[in-house]
Amino acid sequence: MKSTNKKLAIILLIIAIVIAPMMLKKGAEFGGADGEAEVAITEINPDYEPWFSSIWEPPSGEIESLLFSLQAAIGAGTIFYVLGYLKGRNKSAANR
Repeated sequence: MKSTNKKLAIILLIIAIVIAPMMLKKGAEFGGADGEAEVAITEINPDYEPWFSSIWEPPSGEIESLLFSLQAAIGAGTIFYVLGYLKGRNKSAANR
């Protein structure tokens, strides 16, 4: 199998993996773990009052999503920078 065909197959597989959950869920909204935890706690103890609240609440869900995405991008960038740096250092040491 040619390299181009392999790349195309991988791209199609990635697209299928991304789109399949959206089609299976049929437009329902995906919820987060925080909401699920709140429901579970309320079922166990209806009188529970949180002992901590957020210092700052984002004004909208879009800003909250933006901040979450920014945090994920910074984390991924840091991890892959370190991995690239280590690979380059090892490659440089091997060439000496």
